[in-house]
Amino acid sequence: MSQSRGLGVTAGLDPAVAAPLAERCDALGYSSVWSNDHPGAVGLDTLAAFAEGSERLELGVAVMALDRHEPAEINAKIEALGLDRGRLWIGVGAGFSERPLTTMRTALPALREAIPGVRLVLAAMGPKMSALAGSGFDGAFFNWMTPEFAARARDHVHAGARQAGREPPPALGYVRTAVGPDAGERLAKEESFYRDLHDGYRNHFTRLGEPVGAVGVAEPDRERVQAQLSGYTALDVVVVRALASATLEAMAALAEAAAPA
Repeated sequence: MSQSRGLGVTAGLDPAVAAPLAERCDALGYSSVWSNDHPGAVGLDTLAAFAEGSERLELGVAVMALDRHEPAEINAKIEALGLDRGRLWIGVGAGFSERPLTTMRTALPALREAIPGVRLVLAAMGPKMSALAGSGFDGAFFNWMTPEFAARARDHVHAGARQAGREPPPALGYVRTAVGPDAGERLAKEESFYRDLHDGYRNHFTRLGEPVGAVGVAEPDRERVQAQLSGYTALDVVVVRALASATLEAMAALAEAAAPA
């Protein structure tokens, strides 16, 4: 598939912001809009607000942790919100599970049965999880990666697909993006939170070996933002994770700076 671009936000974005933001992203040429999911807000609710603003854009949540969400619960929420399953990407991950690889390997059949008609993508950072994504999921969703690390992760996805005798699924991923004079501070603050969130992230950032504030895009203007995003050639879908104030003006400005060329 040719590369496309999505815009991602934090779950709980005011619907009065989310709907017109989706409309703006549609006009700017984005292919999809995304929300994360966290204990304080359900990402699917944000997707429902996005759906009010665009009938074309694909809708993705990345990711829903299975230590907090049962597959049947996810499906019931999709039904209750009336979301179009054909537009949905449902990202899933192990969360704080003690054996994340085993958790996700054994969860796939239940996810397929419980949540029909959607594309299931697996949150993957390490080689084994990336290979698992390639072996049976509809995509691999990367997070906090440099372009070079994403390329290696995609190789593991493809290796898993070859071993399973199937075509490799797409590689998608968040690229944290901040624009303006305080861009570096925004990226460093966001990254610092995740670096010590749990052992999985701690190990991941150790493997990356990058200084704080270096994993993502933090630039003063559109031209430099575009130059940095263009380096993520390993991703089939670059999801620009917006590091901006939760206002329509700020979010739309970032969406415009990072819009597909």
